[in-house]
Amino acid sequence: MQVFRKMAEQERPQKSWTPRTDLGKKVLAGEITSMQQVFDSGKPLLESEIVDILLPDLKEEVMEVDSMQRMTAYGRKQVMRAVVIIGNRNGFVGVGVGKAPESRQAIEEAIADSKRHLIRVQLGCGSWECGCGTAHSITKMVSGQRGSIKITIKPAPRGLGVVAGEVARKVLEFAGVRDVWTFSKGRTRNILNTVLATISALDSLNKTKMGKRSVELK
Repeated sequence: MQVFRKMAEQERPQKSWTPRTDLGKKVLAGEITSMQQVFDSGKPLLESEIVDILLPDLKEEVMEVDSMQRMTAYGRKQVMRAVVIIGNRNGFVGVGVGKAPESRQAIEEAIADSKRHLIRVQLGCGSWECGCGTAHSITKMVSGQRGSIKITIKPAPRGLGVVAGEVARKVLEFAGVRDVWTFSKGRTRNILNTVLATISALDSLNKTKMGKRSVELK
């Protein structure tokens, strides 16, 4: 897995971008200058380049690279599937899935897909034991489910840390959550479903459903 992480961190060549959506044109023209404005616009995020411009400090993590087989008219064909999460550790996180014949291509596809499925996370201090008023945790207890996996995230006092399994903890850290309790049920060895359940729980903090698309990956 370390090899795939290094592949994701390697510098990728910059490509010229010609926006195809009104949202992209406004971002390129400087009329929209923050991701908050993007979400408030109510328009779907269809171009990953928008995120590249507005959130240049995003970090990437390859969570899984696996081989899959599908039947074609010419027999079985093997493809690689990559699961990637991105986040700026300050209120934005996303997950993407990419499929391609080669691992590197699958990772690149997953990175672009994660940017199109970015969500915002409402950070705060919802723990009755703390009440410090800083954005170190989440504002209230939330739950999310994907397949057989259900995860509950509960605000925790400052200094406790992220009490969670490895996969859920990585998602929470990338979102900028520093102190929470989590409780999970189901087959948590399924990395993609665990990631999606965690992001679904975080997305439920939003009053709008702009991030709903993030839980509908296949």
